[in-house]
Amino acid sequence: MEHRKLGKTGPNVAAIGLGCMGMSDFYGPADRGESISTIHAALDAGVTLLDTGDFYGMGHNELLIREALAGRGRDNVQISVKFGALRDPARGFIGMDGRPAAVKNFIAYSLQRLGVDHIDIYRLARLDPAVPIEDTIGAIADMIKAGYVRHVGLSEVGSDTIRRAHAVHPIADLQIEYSLISRGIEDDILSTCRELGIGVTAYGVLSRGLISGHWSKNTSDQQDFRQMGPRFQGANLDANLALVEPLRAVAAELGVSVAQVAIAWVAAQGTDIVPLVGARRRDRLTEALGALDVKLTPAHLAKLTAAFPPGAAAGTRYAAEQMAHLDSEKKRA
Repeated sequence: MEHRKLGKTGPNVAAIGLGCMGMSDFYGPADRGESISTIHAALDAGVTLLDTGDFYGMGHNELLIREALAGRGRDNVQISVKFGALRDPARGFIGMDGRPAAVKNFIAYSLQRLGVDHIDIYRLARLDPAVPIEDTIGAIADMIKAGYVRHVGLSEVGSDTIRRAHAVHPIADLQIEYSLISRGIEDDILSTCRELGIGVTAYGVLSRGLISGHWSKNTSDQQDFRQMGPRFQGANLDANLALVEPLRAVAAELGVSVAQVAIAWVAAQGTDIVPLVGARRRDRLTEALGALDVKLTPAHLAKLTAAFPPGAAAGTRYAAEQMAHLDSEKKRA
């Protein structure tokens, strides 16, 4: 398994990471046993980075990871945790809390649920507009000094926030959506990260399955939040599914799957980028790991880049209410 270093100061991790969110939340029912087997299969294949959030299933995901890691060496795994999102009993989102006291409270519960003595990368899930990022990062830095955290990460923030955060404490990586149809990071955020020596963990590399080659207009689950996403609705869905055809052509030429080409494209954008795949089943994990063996030639990369220019997707990444909370989507003055 190839490894990549997350920025100048971050850990060395396997070249692909496992996003565990869908095992507990947002994508409809998941099988607990299969989820744990998938985590085991990932670790056995050499995956080292597990990404979670304390609000995924209101703690369920952390408990699931704890169960999956039982009896396995902690030193061979890096756990990345997002925190700060507030939820109500109806599972709705009611805000973000990045206050220093909240940081210490959140991490106390995460350590307990995960059954570990430290978290490898700790990051605020979304910028809290009421709290200066310097205060939040300073609190995480305090937790590093106390031994509870190893590295500071960021999530879905723009260049100005990245610079302010990095001035307080070195940032290991920025977690942000990046795929063939979500290329906003290329405007200035990616160059900012590279200037400062910050790695990128890219989620949504298959645009939540939209460009995986497995999604169709008949895919439906009442509990799947994707059904409410602009890119999965009406004419937008038709337009976006049509975008998959250039991927199919390249996949057919290489004798691999559509998903493998999409993941390989992200991985090919730089050795400072680690794709996160949200596999919930072992067969999907096996497919995703196969992307590491896909060799895209300069001609393939040029063909895909031309077929998916920035802004090619129909509809925004999230619904308007959620987009408003993305510091990464705010236009620079």
